[in-house]
Amino acid sequence: MRLSKELLPVLDGKKDIQAPVEDHLRLPEKVLQFGTGVLLRGLPDYFIDKANKTGLFNGRIVVVKSTGKGTTDAFAEQDGLYTQCIRGIEDGQAKQENILNAAISRVLSAATQWQEILQCAENPAMEIVISNTTEVGITLTDDDVHAVPPVSYPGKLLAFLYRRYEYFKGSADKGMVIIPTELIPDNGRKLRDIVLELAASNNLPEAFIRWLSSANHFCNSLVDRIVPGALPAAEQQEMEAALGYEDALMIMSEVYRLWAIETTDAGVKERLGFAAADKGVVLAPNINVFRELKLRLLNGTHTLSCGLAFLAGFDTVQAAMEAPDMEAAITALMMEEMAPAITDIYITETAATQFAASVLDRFRNPHIAHQWLSITMQYTSKMKMRNVPVLLRHYQRSQEAPHWISLGFAAYLLFMRSERGADGAFKGTVNGETYTIQDDHASWFYEQWKRLEPSVLVKEVLANTALWGTDLTLLKGFAPAVNNMLQQLLQHGAKAVVENFNHANAGK
Repeated sequence: MRLSKELLPVLDGKKDIQAPVEDHLRLPEKVLQFGTGVLLRGLPDYFIDKANKTGLFNGRIVVVKSTGKGTTDAFAEQDGLYTQCIRGIEDGQAKQENILNAAISRVLSAATQWQEILQCAENPAMEIVISNTTEVGITLTDDDVHAVPPVSYPGKLLAFLYRRYEYFKGSADKGMVIIPTELIPDNGRKLRDIVLELAASNNLPEAFIRWLSSANHFCNSLVDRIVPGALPAAEQQEMEAALGYEDALMIMSEVYRLWAIETTDAGVKERLGFAAADKGVVLAPNINVFRELKLRLLNGTHTLSCGLAFLAGFDTVQAAMEAPDMEAAITALMMEEMAPAITDIYITETAATQFAASVLDRFRNPHIAHQWLSITMQYTSKMKMRNVPVLLRHYQRSQEAPHWISLGFAAYLLFMRSERGADGAFKGTVNGETYTIQDDHASWFYEQWKRLEPSVLVKEVLANTALWGTDLTLLKGFAPAVNNMLQQLLQHGAKAVVENFNHANAGK
C-alpha cells in the first residue's frame, strides 16, 4: 500500500514511527520553499514538522520545483507525506527514529504552474521563504522578472515579492522572512543585494524597492546535516515491511542537525516559531561562530585526516573510526590541536570541545559511508582555506610544531605524488592500487615530485606563498616536523606510522 493521508488513522499511536494526525494536513500554508532536495526535506522541513506536532508553528510548506528534471507526481500521490529515517550516534549512544513528515502541503512546478506560485504571494498567512538552489543559484543574471517564469532563483523570488507588494498595496506587515540555506558565507546578504540589483535593472518602481528593503528580512543562515537521501534498496524494503506501506520519497539522515539563522529582530524571531521545537535551530545575532566551528573542526579535521586515512587503507570515515589507532589519531588531532587553536573570545573551550565531541559521534555513524577519496577533491584549496588559518593560530599560542597537523600535511604531500596516465589524469598508488587525484594543482605537484628529493620538496611546497598565502617554513619547527613525518610515511607506511606513534605515547 502506498503512503497517503488515508493511512494516518492506522499509523496513529504506532510505536515504530512518529506520525502526524489528520489535523496537521489542514494547517495554513506559511512557508514558500524553493527546492525539493533531500537537505531541505531532512533539515528545515524536519524542524517545521516537529514544531507542528508540538503546536509551536502550525504552518505548512508550499514547495517550488524549479528544475526541469523529474516530476512532482510522487509528492502528489503521497499527499506530500514522506518518511525520514534518522540513524546515528548522539552523546556516544546509538539513536534511531522514524518520522512521518507532514510539513509539505503541495509541490508546484515553476515550469508549468508559475501562476499558482505567484498566487501564493496573495496568501496573507505566508511569512517565510526558504531556499536551497545550490551555490550557483545565488548569482546575478540578466533575468526578466516578468518572464513565465524568470530563469534564476533570485528572479523568481523577486517576481513573488513584487506580486505580494502589489496585492497588499505595499503594506509594511506583509514583507517576508527570507532564509537561504545555500552553503556560501553571508548567503542572506548576497541574495538581498542580487534581488535589489535585479529590481533596479528591471525598472521596478522606487516605492517597491523601498518596501523590498524595509519590509523584508534576508537572514544569513548555516545548515549542517548529512542527508544521503534514499536508503539502500534492501534497507528500504525492510523499513517498508516494518511500517506497512511503500514510500517513494523515504529518506535517511544522520542524528546531528543545525540550522543557525542570523537575526536580532524580535518580529523575525516571532515568525520563526519553529525554532523553539528543537535545539538544532539557533537564532543568533552572529552565526560566524557556528561557521568557524564547522569549517575548522568538521571540515578541517576531514581534510587533515583524509590523505592519512586513505593511505592507511581505510575507504570510509566510519571504517577509520572503527580502527582504534586511527580513531585515536583523529580524536587527538581534533581535541588536542584543532579545538585549542580556535578557542578565543568568541569560541569558548567548552563550545569547541562539545562541538568536537559531536563531530566524532558523526564520524562514527555506521549508516553514513563517507568516502575519504571524495574528501580529497581539491585537496590543496581545502588545506589552504580550512587548515592554514588553524595552523597560524596554533603558532600564536605555542612555538612547538603540532604533531598531528604536521602528519596531516605530510600525508597530503605523499597523496599528491603521482604519475601521468595515458588519459592525462594524475594517478597515485597505494598498496598496489591506483587512485585519481582531482586537484587543480596536481600537475604542479607531479613536476615537484619528479625533480625534487622529499626533504627539498617539503621546503619548496611549504614556502610557496601562491599556494598558502604565507610562507609556512617561517613557522618554527613546522617544516622539519613535516619532513620527519614524510620520511616515516615513505619508510613505514601510513598505518604503521599511526600505530607506532599511538603505542609510543600510550600512558603518557
